[in-house]
Amino acid sequence: MSPSESYRGVFTIPSTPFTETLDLDLPSLRRIVDFCIGCGAHGLVYPVNASSFSVLSDVERIQASKAVVEQCAGRIPVVIGVAGVSKEHAASFAAEARAMGADAVIAMTPYVSKIKDEGLVVDYYQAIADAVQRPVFIQNHTVGSELSIGTLARVVREVDHVHYIKEETFPVTHKLSGVLSEAGPKLRGVFGGAGGRFLLLEHPRGVAGQMPGCHVTDVVVRLWNALESGNMAEALHVYGALAPLYALENQWVGNCYKEILRIRGVIECTRTRNVTDSVDDEDRRALKATVAALEPFFTWHR
Repeated sequence: MSPSESYRGVFTIPSTPFTETLDLDLPSLRRIVDFCIGCGAHGLVYPVNASSFSVLSDVERIQASKAVVEQCAGRIPVVIGVAGVSKEHAASFAAEARAMGADAVIAMTPYVSKIKDEGLVVDYYQAIADAVQRPVFIQNHTVGSELSIGTLARVVREVDHVHYIKEETFPVTHKLSGVLSEAGPKLRGVFGGAGGRFLLLEHPRGVAGQMPGCHVTDVVVRLWNALESGNMAEALHVYGALAPLYALENQWVGNCYKEILRIRGVIECTRTRNVTDSVDDEDRRALKATVAALEPFFTWHR
């Protein structure tokens, strides 16, 4: 896909696997990339919140991002996460993303010392765009600073290469409609998050795609394809199958994504930095039952 073409569809987010000693596990990450592509993903997004990017060192972020780009090998677009604690930090990641051959980048605003001034938000995305010279996604998420419709529209209008938004602040449906109305023709698309929880409501409003965690990519792709074809009966059927997983993910104190990747035979170790796994036997039973119920929708099998 050329940079002039608009991105659309399910751009899934590979998890970051670790070994039992919590070292970065690049061979397993490469297997996850192949899993995502085998599930029919239209693009990859890495590393972002669902990839646990914040527990990686800067060196590890670059290492892992390169592994994703290399393993994908041009089969589908790769959007590299370049959020930083300052515009200089983010721009350095954006320059690395360009050098490794990323198709696009995505960034929240700074997530430690947050910025509120709209002019500084514009400067932040300008620094990223200048460094990468490729399409830029604004990720609007409360881990950074929640951006208003007006601020989002201004960044899109004023900063070259900013063509996309991933909207994850509430109410997501109203934000989606508002920014599509205000940003003008330079905005090529708004993507949703939250694993597809709001996709039934977002699609009629003109959402361009979805960026979910990767563990059930094939099921989310099936949901998306049903909506794209206008098959609401199929879309409701798939969404109904996903609903128990959405409920479980909301209270799972551990790494639900990796547990499902392990159950599906993609990875072996589910450990994650900075997280104490406090799930109990009933949680695990419920997860296994939920995955079993989703199996008829899987298109990837070990």
